[in-house]
Amino acid sequence: MKTRKLSEGLEVSDLGYGAMSLSHGYGEATDRKDAVKILRQALDCGYTYFDTAEVYGPYINEEIVGEALKPFRDEVVISTKFGISFSEYTHGDIIPDARPEKIRQSVEGSLKRLQTETIDLYFQHRIDPKVEPEVVAEVMGELIKEGKIRHWGVSVAPEEYIRRAHKVTPISAVQDRYSMMARGIEKLFPTLEELGIGFVAYSHG
Repeated sequence: MKTRKLSEGLEVSDLGYGAMSLSHGYGEATDRKDAVKILRQALDCGYTYFDTAEVYGPYINEEIVGEALKPFRDEVVISTKFGISFSEYTHGDIIPDARPEKIRQSVEGSLKRLQTETIDLYFQHRIDPKVEPEVVAEVMGELIKEGKIRHWGVSVAPEEYIRRAHKVTPISAVQDRYSMMARGIEKLFPTLEELGIGFVAYSHG
């Protein structure tokens, strides 16, 4: 499979494997042993980029990805996400929470579940209107210096947020919904190109 460069030092397979549906979101969860097998088959097919999030399950999806990819850790890029309150999310609402103390709690949990010392790409899952982008970006910069993450990104974020955060700690990738039926994000592409930020597409529904 071909690869592409999202940002400096971050090269991934052209197609990434979104692990969410193995345990969350679309019908019944896949049997754990089967899920591990599926992820390893994806690696055999040339996928090197695997995407998960602490909220998928919650927690379970990260555990599956960690178990499946631990023997191949040096061959893959793993992204996960922080910033959604679980108790509210499981009742159908997405409640963002990007307080610095919550971010630090989240990253430690993700590192443990993924069985890794460093997260390759750490996404803010949803923007928290109560926390300024500069605050989140500063925490990301600290986590990079501490070696807990290599790169960071934002998911479903407006241009102003991206620009403000990028000034503090450069953003490596933006993730948003993109498909033949959902093309509104294209208006953001010139900004991403200007700033040297990669784009990761997801699609559902």
